[in-house]
Amino acid sequence: MGDAEQVRVGIVGASGYGGVQLVRLLQDHPNVKIVYLGGDSSAGKPFYTLYPHLSHCIDLMVEPIDLDHIANQCDVVFLSLPNGLAWKMAPKLLEKGCKVLDLSADYRFFNLDTYQKWYGGERDDKAIASTAVYGLPELYRDRIAQSQLIGCPGCYVTASLLALSPLLKQGLIATDSAIVDAKSGTSGGGRQAKTNLLHAEADSAISAYGVAGHHRHTPEIEQICSDLAGHDVKVQFTPHLIPMVRGILATVYATLRDPGLVREDLITIYSAFYRNSPWVKVLPGGTYPQTKWACGTNLCYLGVEVDQRTNRVIVMSVIDNLIKGQAGQGVQCLNLMMGWDETLGLPKLSFYP
Repeated sequence: MGDAEQVRVGIVGASGYGGVQLVRLLQDHPNVKIVYLGGDSSAGKPFYTLYPHLSHCIDLMVEPIDLDHIANQCDVVFLSLPNGLAWKMAPKLLEKGCKVLDLSADYRFFNLDTYQKWYGGERDDKAIASTAVYGLPELYRDRIAQSQLIGCPGCYVTASLLALSPLLKQGLIATDSAIVDAKSGTSGGGRQAKTNLLHAEADSAISAYGVAGHHRHTPEIEQICSDLAGHDVKVQFTPHLIPMVRGILATVYATLRDPGLVREDLITIYSAFYRNSPWVKVLPGGTYPQTKWACGTNLCYLGVEVDQRTNRVIVMSVIDNLIKGQAGQGVQCLNLMMGWDETLGLPKLSFYP
């Protein structure tokens, strides 16, 4: 595919960590060309002044957000924005023929009432929202391929759902027994200055937050778990901040319905469930994943264990929160939307150590 045939891509909200990951990933994608980088606070600045390490390969300016201009320039638009902004932009971009991939929470919920309960604000895009597809390829690959609007899940949810999905889809666990204990690096909090993310505050410490169902990802996890199980499911989700830059570890616990299942049974089930999912790697018995293995890649590593003493399954899931948990997920969805190989342009191996 030559330059003349490359798909023209724009990134709205290019100055944040999600935006710069997209720039980095799409630079290596053979079928796309970045033609627009947009943002309000950084408009008028060369992109490389925000990220000087890219000065030798990105010469675009950050432009003001003008939807008509964006739609005229772009075939595909990534919206890498704070929650509550994408829904005001997506309808017009779709109307003008763009494909839209939203990295915020605006199009992740099947029911807008749930979104408004947790994120607030009034929405007048119900018809458009009803056409959005949840952007987790391992579960909704076929729907993504047919959609023009994708609501990409975030890092905690991706790691948690990839661990839980086979258990719920196959009816293997008591559905209200699932507990997700998840830990994230500080880049998950974004690039804006926040006291709890300062080095002096976060270093040499680990802390829980959003405890007892108060985190916004809880209803999103429960929504997809309920869809998989075919009935309402509640999940106990507790996120933690750990003093490293990138990575997610989600450790999932649940009670098995069949006390005769052993680890090898579960590994066989997981391997079959993800047999057509190139970005999910089910590890051999007794091998438990580390965040470092997934760092800089679009991979998810899953370790599976059974505690026969307590009759619980334990699943450990690791991803890079900024790639499989954000920008890489968006590119993976883009590949499916365009009918390309799902792995195109995405990093497959980390540098180690």
